[in-house]
Amino acid sequence: MKYLKKLGVFLLVGMMIMSLTACGGAKKASSNSGVFAGEAKGKNGIIKVNVTIEDSKITKIDVLENHESDFTKEVFTKVVDNIIAANSAEIDTISGATLTSSAIIEAVADAVKKSGIDLSAGKSSNGQATKVEDVTTDVVVVGSGGAGMTAAIQAKEDGADVILIEKTAIVGGNTNFATGGLNAAETKAQAAKGIKDSVELFIKDTMTGGKNLNDSALVKVLAEKSSETVDWLTARGADLSDVGRMGGASVDRTHRPKGGAAVGAHLVEVLSKKVKELGVDFRLETKAIEVLHNGNKVTGIKVEDGKGNQYTINAKAVVIATGGFGANLDMVAKYQPALKGYGTTNGPGATGDAVDLLEKLDVALVDMDQIQTHPTVAPGKFKLITEAVRGNGAILVNRQGKRFVNELGTRDAVSEAELAQEGKTAFLVFDENVRKSLKAIEEYVKTGLLVEGKTPKELAEKLGVNPAEFEKTINTYNTYVQAKTDKEFGRPDMKAQLNGSNFYAVEVAPAIHHTMGGIKINTEAQIITNSGKAIEGIFAAGEVTGGVHGANRLGGNAVADITTFGRIAGANAAKLAK
Repeated sequence: MKYLKKLGVFLLVGMMIMSLTACGGAKKASSNSGVFAGEAKGKNGIIKVNVTIEDSKITKIDVLENHESDFTKEVFTKVVDNIIAANSAEIDTISGATLTSSAIIEAVADAVKKSGIDLSAGKSSNGQATKVEDVTTDVVVVGSGGAGMTAAIQAKEDGADVILIEKTAIVGGNTNFATGGLNAAETKAQAAKGIKDSVELFIKDTMTGGKNLNDSALVKVLAEKSSETVDWLTARGADLSDVGRMGGASVDRTHRPKGGAAVGAHLVEVLSKKVKELGVDFRLETKAIEVLHNGNKVTGIKVEDGKGNQYTINAKAVVIATGGFGANLDMVAKYQPALKGYGTTNGPGATGDAVDLLEKLDVALVDMDQIQTHPTVAPGKFKLITEAVRGNGAILVNRQGKRFVNELGTRDAVSEAELAQEGKTAFLVFDENVRKSLKAIEEYVKTGLLVEGKTPKELAEKLGVNPAEFEKTINTYNTYVQAKTDKEFGRPDMKAQLNGSNFYAVEVAPAIHHTMGGIKINTEAQIITNSGKAIEGIFAAGEVTGGVHGANRLGGNAVADITTFGRIAGANAAKLAK
């Protein structure tokens, strides 16, 4: 009898445990409450969530696992807030982070489905437009990439009231994807490493790389103020202590975080933190739809927020920092038909909005057909492999296992050489020493982009190239390193022999990367009309402008461009406002 009683107790406890762990590990308190697990595939891997439901209402969402990029973390908060406010997973995805936000929504929907609870009664009227008031400020900055945030910070520090708007839900724009570094000459970091550089050499390299199509006055400002820009960023928390080299440079001048970590995500973190510290009025999911003006004088902008509300931001000065048009493939094909059908490394926000936005002001456009492809992009995935990998010693080989180009040539030259190879792709090859020299490589390891072999022969076999020819290529290159002369292709900088304990490769091909053309500006970052006049009250900085890079942008010059001219635009906007 005692045995039967014990058995009954065990059965009762077992049933209670089963009821508490139903629905994939959920603790279910009642028929319309509990904690439920859900998951979905994100851009970079599985996203797992726990959804708390109380009395048929979603009260809490915990993200337990995710592999998305760091700059999307604000998207998680935004989506979670929207779902809880709507009490439903039937909400819109977030502009600029469609795949990530869609995955979170799907994971929550998965949990709700497992719960079996009907949430329909609790849905709210989320997303409906409401009346909003017009506002007035000193300076309004359009676009929150590196140029926009730099301009906002400079203007705020110079005493102006600033509103910074961003059309997507993600801060940073294309700066989030910048990996290589920031080119600057005559810096403290170069001096500490014994690197001899000059403003004049920086100008020469930039003009040569741009095939002398560049606006020489803008290039002069870029080079002369580059060291000052590094100091400015460093004073605000940036680490630009490591110095390397990218294609087209005569010396090491690419400044980046210690260990060769990606520069873009780091700068976005530093700049966005400073924007918040300074109390800049920062408005995400707010798109500029019109530039307001009275004759040749700009008086503000009209915007639309994420809920469809339209209102006016009256301002004494406007800074346009909306980026290029590399993600607008129709516009790319319009200005450069030969690039029709190419993929892109650009974020979804780089759609060339400024072209239409400024049309009524008769703004001059320059070099719109000058569109750069980046030669080392993983085909199909459009994941950019930073040029710094080549700068730190990697080589390019074709399907015959042979080198075919100076790996540190300009991007257009390397892209053209790749397209001439069988399959129109190549393999970027490096060893364990190169991997250890550059932190940015670890991201490629994490996302499974690399093929690995313990020896050149093993790697060649995995790649499907001729092992004997591949080994010969490696050995020949190593003799060139030893002799400090590349007899075949004239590579100017060979860091070290490829003889580490492991070898790695990733297949690469060209993709749309940077649009050199854009709005015409002068050295004060003022926007210029087709008649050659500066428009009063409006400035521009970053990839939205044209003239700095000419026919080809050197790696490392974009980050220098956005921060240097961002500072100039912000300072002049604040000066005008005062």
